[in-house]
Amino acid sequence: MDHPAGHEPNADQIAYWNGPSGQRWSDRQPSQDILLKPASDLLVDRAAAKAGERVIDIGCGCGATTIAFAHQVRPGGHVLGVDISAPMLARARKLAPEGAGIEFALADATVYPFEPASFDLLVSRFGVMFFAEPALSFAHLRRALRPSGRLCFACWREPRFNPWLMLPLQAVYQHVPKLPPSTPDDPGPFAFASEARVTGILSQAGFGAISLEPCDFSLDIAIGAGLDTAVQSALEVGPASRALEGQPAELRSAATRAIREALAPFAVANTVPLAASVWIVKARAA
Repeated sequence: MDHPAGHEPNADQIAYWNGPSGQRWSDRQPSQDILLKPASDLLVDRAAAKAGERVIDIGCGCGATTIAFAHQVRPGGHVLGVDISAPMLARARKLAPEGAGIEFALADATVYPFEPASFDLLVSRFGVMFFAEPALSFAHLRRALRPSGRLCFACWREPRFNPWLMLPLQAVYQHVPKLPPSTPDDPGPFAFASEARVTGILSQAGFGAISLEPCDFSLDIAIGAGLDTAVQSALEVGPASRALEGQPAELRSAATRAIREALAPFAVANTVPLAASVWIVKARAA
């Protein structure tokens, strides 16, 4: 599949999400949509899209939130889903119902030629933390908003508030080296964990009325299918998966056993609920 042209500093992310990782997320779309539904529902509720509005869904992935917002803006509304991952957008196009007022663009939102001052709402579920130069990206996106336009996105809070991701990773670290340390400015799932950093980025990009709401909830990483499914999920996506990339079979087997041992105490019937926490970030075009 062709990679989208993009902002050069985002090249690593474009390559990553068009490689095996993007394909894994596409293949896991049904499971991931179930897993992340609590976060999706929060975002849709807080964004409060209205009938007839025009919406940009940044980092829309396989389209779950794009489709949800399309229902919100009926009748007469329109949702543009933008993502850098060709495998995930291919899945999104298959899932989107015909006539729903949905359009998808394989593009880097940092440089995509949005029609200026033509959208009412920018939204994202975990898609904005991967910009290499986020203030630049958000400034570009702000120019696509009408003067009354608003922004609403979900991003992960600190790792310590998200054991659903960190518990499997700590188990894996018993057997493989730790991932390279990242700085607060590095793109990644926790790049927007700092309230001060998010506020600074959005202010620099020209947004005002900025607020961050902490939202805690539980994610069933087994999606109702038992402990084996929870273990497999940790092995396929997320930081534990990244730590295991390229490791020999014997270490992967040992790490798999360690993940199972770490998750087993949390199993309840066919579920494995673990704590999760996000910021719901709101702002307005200033």
